[in-house]
Amino acid sequence: MALTKLERRERIRKRIRKVVSGTNEVPRMSVFRSNIQISVQFVDDVAGKTLLSVSSLNKDIAAVAGTKTEKAVLVGKLAAEKALAAGINVVKFDRGGYLYHGRVKAVAEAAREGGLKF
Repeated sequence: MALTKLERRERIRKRIRKVVSGTNEVPRMSVFRSNIQISVQFVDDVAGKTLLSVSSLNKDIAAVAGTKTEKAVLVGKLAAEKALAAGINVVKFDRGGYLYHGRVKAVAEAAREGGLKF
């Protein structure tokens, strides 16, 4: 029995989540990628709360013309800015079952350049 893409991604996501868990001091940086948009959330899994989030639907990013990968870089930079302003320096990266390339990699590298450590 062959798995669909979504079922396969969900299996991988659950396998990652067994290991990666965020706290208030070191939150989980969760990436969600749709066909058009990309978003990042900083999550405290102990309290079950989202500390902050950034999306390509943000007015500043949506107004910029460019490819999806270029917008992913902007999301990563803005996420790093907001996280540093909120006192978050170190995060655990959660790729959400997506392969670490393309837009997911672009977000991660931009966040690292922005000053986040993971």
